[in-house]
Amino acid sequence: MHPLRAYLHRFVPELTDADWQPLAQALRVHHLARGEHFLQAGEHQPMLALLLRGTCRLYYPRPNGEERTTYFFFENHLLGDYAGCLTGQPSQLSIQALVDTELVVFDYAVLRQLYDERPVYERFGRLLAEYHLLGTDARLVEHLLLSPEERYRALLVSGKTKILERIPQHLVANYLGITAVSMSRIRARVARGH
Repeated sequence: MHPLRAYLHRFVPELTDADWQPLAQALRVHHLARGEHFLQAGEHQPMLALLLRGTCRLYYPRPNGEERTTYFFFENHLLGDYAGCLTGQPSQLSIQALVDTELVVFDYAVLRQLYDERPVYERFGRLLAEYHLLGTDARLVEHLLLSPEERYRALLVSGKTKILERIPQHLVANYLGITAVSMSRIRARVARGH
């Protein structure tokens, strides 16, 4: 089964061959070298992609040059600027490959057309939006209610082991909203059992 079809199947197992075919015809493979961007803030790129191989990060560049990492994508994650696809506005976020990465890409317009033509895609879109809303809400609550050490401890028990195993420590710190030095101190305290 094609990886994107398997991804869709997680949300809509009733997807038929006839439903799959119009999207399958719109797919193209895209490669990113380490450090290359799929999307940069200020661009309008109404495309979505399934990450087949590699790792990407989603971050927001700030006017002062700082970057705020909010998400990491691994194999079988759907990525893109969903808000930009919906509004037609330039992106506020950037998505960058952390290692050589392979994606399968399709235009959001194809998915939007399929929403109208095939009810299974409209259901997929709703379930995907709910899934992302829950994830975004959890991240927001985490940053509003937990201390930096509590956020680190929550990451340790979250099951998001790929972040700890595959992401450089300075980017994990950025994701947690702390400096690399603070994270080093927190890691030492947690390791000592305090």
